[in-house]
Amino acid sequence: MSKKKALPILLSAALILILILSGCSSSEPTAKGSGTNAAGGGQTVVKFMHLWPEGSSNAQYKIVDNIIKEYESEHPDVKIQTEILGNDQYRDKIKVLASSNELPDVGMTWSDGFLQPYVEGNLFTPLDDVIDANLKDAFIPGVKESYAVDGKTYGMPLELNISYVFYNKEIFEKYNLAVPKTFEEFKTAVKTLNDNGVIPATVGNKEGWPGSFWFMYLADRIGGPTILTDVIDGKTKFDDPAIVQAATEVQNLVDMNAFEKGNSGLSNDEAKGYFMNEQAAMFLTATWELPNYTTSPDVDQAFKDKIGYFKFPLYDGGKGTDINSYVGGPGVGLFVAENSKVKEAAKDFAAFLVKEWGERSVTEAGVIPATKVDTEGKDLNPMYTEILNDLNGASNVTTYFDTQASPNVAELHHDLVSALFGKQITPQDFVKQTQEALDAER
Repeated sequence: MSKKKALPILLSAALILILILSGCSSSEPTAKGSGTNAAGGGQTVVKFMHLWPEGSSNAQYKIVDNIIKEYESEHPDVKIQTEILGNDQYRDKIKVLASSNELPDVGMTWSDGFLQPYVEGNLFTPLDDVIDANLKDAFIPGVKESYAVDGKTYGMPLELNISYVFYNKEIFEKYNLAVPKTFEEFKTAVKTLNDNGVIPATVGNKEGWPGSFWFMYLADRIGGPTILTDVIDGKTKFDDPAIVQAATEVQNLVDMNAFEKGNSGLSNDEAKGYFMNEQAAMFLTATWELPNYTTSPDVDQAFKDKIGYFKFPLYDGGKGTDINSYVGGPGVGLFVAENSKVKEAAKDFAAFLVKEWGERSVTEAGVIPATKVDTEGKDLNPMYTEILNDLNGASNVTTYFDTQASPNVAELHHDLVSALFGKQITPQDFVKQTQEALDAER
């Protein structure tokens, strides 16, 4: 099984140099589909489903929409038929479509454990041929391998993500708060904000995964940067004392009122509203949110100027002693359905989108792509440049636990995280149920 569990090498200094100095040199795709899906006028219809709605992911939506229009203009015999859902709705629907073998011709997938059962179920088609023809040497080394199973590549990655605590500098300055370097300093900031009637941090735990960011970072800082990857690899048990302590600290934060009330009933987008409306001082999320703080024309510049970020604080006495160890990894990539009736057209469109996405995602959205991009001469937002520099000094990036895990374990993990934040489960039961699920799949 060829799977990447963590990406420390991927984010080396040499790699970032490649990211900055290298351009995408692949040739433009030219193949045409010959499937039987047809629209009016004899067009081939490629059904494409993605998770960047115009309302919540406007910058990404516009880039994809423009790429689709350009592809259709260059390929008048092809019509791209889109369905767009939010992240959580997308995750739910893709499982339903897979169960009935009715996946779209092109869709979005995550890497590692998420991808594996779809490949084993013969639902995704290998993409090495179209990658070699159109995107050879285009990807940052190590990213594409996260979408590989048994030496074949089943997804074309679009993004890299790492997670930070974004914060409102104006609120911090108002209450004389410094950026916390340790978890104790962080808790002091939480108390100060609470004492002044400000929500310290916002999190939406209806679907569980946003709260998992807090758990994963605490596990990293307490148990060391490899602990969650070691769990997936069977080298460590999920009921390791460090993981129990991480879950306990999550509930300690809940007890301190570190988060908005009712967070277990809020989606990520609903919780994000507290931060965007300056009702919460902090938001732990990934770099897919960078457009809202850098480039999005739909966000007031006055708000963007207030936003900074910091690395998740270190834990006193913990084994994770390097603040440059991150939780993150590959973001979404594109799959092509094995049973697509327009497979060649679908592959061609997917390759076109990935190629075009690279540079545009940098200049138009301010997100980190999975392909090499020549940034020389481009006017980049300072926050984006700072994060590229952070990547240059990263000691480790551990892939999100729910991405490494199988879909069944990931779904359970989301449910248990939601219950952990809601105080409906103890830390001991949290780790016990997770370990039992992992054991059942070994």
